[in-house]
Amino acid sequence: MSVIGLRPLPRLTQARAPLTCELGALNERGQLESVSIPAERALTVYVDKRELVTLMTLGAQPELLVLGFLRNQGLVKGVEEIESISVDWEVGAAAVKTRQGISDIEQRTAKRVVTTGCGQGSVFGDLMSQVQSLVLPDAQLSQTQLYAIVNSIRLADTTYKSAGSVHGCALFQGAQRLIFVEDVGRHNAIDTIAGWMWMQDPAMSGADKVFYTTGRLTSEMVIKSAQMGIPIVVSRSGITQMGLEIARRLGLCAVGRAMNRRFLCYSGEKRLQFEPESVNLPTQNSD
Repeated sequence: MSVIGLRPLPRLTQARAPLTCELGALNERGQLESVSIPAERALTVYVDKRELVTLMTLGAQPELLVLGFLRNQGLVKGVEEIESISVDWEVGAAAVKTRQGISDIEQRTAKRVVTTGCGQGSVFGDLMSQVQSLVLPDAQLSQTQLYAIVNSIRLADTTYKSAGSVHGCALFQGAQRLIFVEDVGRHNAIDTIAGWMWMQDPAMSGADKVFYTTGRLTSEMVIKSAQMGIPIVVSRSGITQMGLEIARRLGLCAVGRAMNRRFLCYSGEKRLQFEPESVNLPTQNSD
């Protein structure tokens, strides 16, 4: 067991896996060329020896993914409830050991909703009923900071640029990028960020943070962002009807279609400080 501050933190393995693989493919001229494609692996999660779920993932930071998944599903309330997370890629399994078990886990995980997340994300049914109790903190984001966030992602060295077919998610404090995660599904990427936040010293608050995703803002993504205490979310894509309904109910600022100098603010516009003069400012070419 490791202890940071006065919090007992779980022991985590470091079971990294290659993010891409090389293969030959025929191009439009019928010529064979070497290309990279994202890896995809099945990771079956066991909690106290009970099979819980199978996640499809790149495998970049699987322990944080599992920790964040448990957090965002509402199955654990604090990182101190987890004793260890051990990932073994030879058998494609993640073994989670809790300190005192998870009460009523069978009942709490009996109903599952398959979401529109890439790779078919899923949330356990009772999670949807918890939305009403969420209260988001006050926060502001300037239009200049929003443009800096979009530019930071544009300049990032990503698996998407080399292999495509993945989603990226990031956590920002103002215009500063704190962490960037890619995975085959955006729900995996946000769960990994949630796990990372819990492992910081002290556990990182989402109150003054901005969540960014390359994928669309579905109900699942909005709920998970809110559970992490993050009041502002930005997407390169758009938003679904249910995602918008939940965002408005929570007073969450949802910004979509954010590319270059263009964006649409769908909800929570009071959190966004509009600066029309910034539209014509030159784009930076480096972080």
